[in-house]
Amino acid sequence: MSTAAPERSVIDSLYRISRLVSETDDAREALEAILQELVDVLGASSASVALTNPDTNLLEIEVTRGLMLNSHFSLPLGIGITGWVALHGKPLLVPDVSEDTRYVPVKESVQSEMAAPMLIDGMPVGVVNVDSDQRDAFSESDLKLLSLLTIEATSVVSRLWLIGQLKEKNHQLQTLLRIGQLLGGKREQRDVLKSLTREARKLMPCTMCAIYLLSEDRKRLKLEVVSGADGPIDYEEELPIAETAVGVAIERRKQVAIQNLPQTEEHHFLDLTQSAGLSSMLSTPIICDGQAIGVLNAYTDTPHRFNNDERQLFNSMASMGAVAIQNSQLYSRVFQSEESLRKNLQLTTLGLLSAEIAHEIRNPLTVIKLLFESLTLDFSPDDPRNKDTEVISEKIEQLEEIVGRVLSFGKSRTGMHALYDLNTLVDETILLVRLKAEQSGVELVFERSKTPLSVEAHKGQIQQVILNLVLNAFQAMPHGGKVTVAVKRDDNPHQPMGYVVVSDNGTGVPENLRDRIFQSFLSGRSEGSGLGLAISKQIIKSHRGEISLVETGEAGTIFQFTMPLV
Repeated sequence: MSTAAPERSVIDSLYRISRLVSETDDAREALEAILQELVDVLGASSASVALTNPDTNLLEIEVTRGLMLNSHFSLPLGIGITGWVALHGKPLLVPDVSEDTRYVPVKESVQSEMAAPMLIDGMPVGVVNVDSDQRDAFSESDLKLLSLLTIEATSVVSRLWLIGQLKEKNHQLQTLLRIGQLLGGKREQRDVLKSLTREARKLMPCTMCAIYLLSEDRKRLKLEVVSGADGPIDYEEELPIAETAVGVAIERRKQVAIQNLPQTEEHHFLDLTQSAGLSSMLSTPIICDGQAIGVLNAYTDTPHRFNNDERQLFNSMASMGAVAIQNSQLYSRVFQSEESLRKNLQLTTLGLLSAEIAHEIRNPLTVIKLLFESLTLDFSPDDPRNKDTEVISEKIEQLEEIVGRVLSFGKSRTGMHALYDLNTLVDETILLVRLKAEQSGVELVFERSKTPLSVEAHKGQIQQVILNLVLNAFQAMPHGGKVTVAVKRDDNPHQPMGYVVVSDNGTGVPENLRDRIFQSFLSGRSEGSGLGLAISKQIIKSHRGEISLVETGEAGTIFQFTMPLV
């Protein structure tokens, strides 16, 4: 029996166990060496060390000697000899396992067993267990010896765990510093969010990380980015804030943890929860200026109880993310301000140039008008040239008005408005481009409204808008095509509206320009000024109407503008 072990051998064993803290920094390696010491000193045929998993509250086998156990073998607290010791925190000797109902067979040859708890600050963190293939193989003295060696072993392992935790904290602090520097260099918000989720997933052992941001009305959460082991995941989701635990983190500005997602009524990430086997979640609010603007979420694929260190770590990540998001928003506002100033400068320069050009145009235009009026151009009413003469005279008058407006910019021009039939305005404009349509190989079709549509308008300005839309359609069809201009009526009970719809079967508006099509100086053609649609929008707006890009693509483009009917 092991009670015959010389005292010197026990002292040597204690010494060898205590030295492990300076010989290795691997707690598992130390447990392997400790277990071998116990087997040698106590003359056991098999032995094991089981540690308590804080997430599952199960005893899980960490290292063994002489046992053929599955590495995932575990026992609930209170079950088996080791489970009883872990639950009560007391050593136990069982001379004959066949007479003890607590025994759980793990090896047929085991006849006797004893176990001692590993206690840290009075709390059991594991159990050291030794077995023998003989009955009554261990005595009370052996149990005391096992308890003594277990105390020393626990002291060594706890110090190694502490050293490991300090190293991990040092690594985390270094990583946080690196992440802070990385996020500080990002300018675009999407890049900030991607980097934040990617680095957060690396920093803490989690399967996925995601960021949700609040909508402007603070009633919905939109998934901005989610990262897994292989990088960003293509997933879209938007949730009412009141229908998810993530919303609780927003409203209370506190972290929310869920240990078992599949067994809760959580309504977000349903597909990913099933496909990726997500089990636990930690939701950390992202707070800017004392107000939550979103959440940083961590997900694990096994049940996990997030400890205080992990919670603090994600709080730090969320705080850095808040600063980075604020910086990106500030950068965006600064960029927009610079862009606005640049455009204002361009507009100011254009205004000065326009005034100078208008002044230079006025004199030759006056000469042209006088000479045209002096010509004898009496054509018969049925001669097409008679209509052309009227149009030329009208356009000279329009040019004079334009020059006058540029020179008297800012003065009231409401007196220039009059009542017109929208059909007539479109018809006369189409007449101006009939030759251009023939030259371009374009079939120009006018679909007139069945009834007159009376609008209060500046005739020249509205025709300028129609002309711009039609000519843009021509340019989108360099090899010819069909342009349809339709006038329609909408009998809205609040305010009847007239519609002018211009459609073509051209190449469409480039995708990168569609959202900014009405901005000044934006042009998809090298020869374009980028002012046509911007001016058209201002004109229609001044007429209490709206202009919009209805549809565009490979099949063609549709623009429309509306005006209130009178």
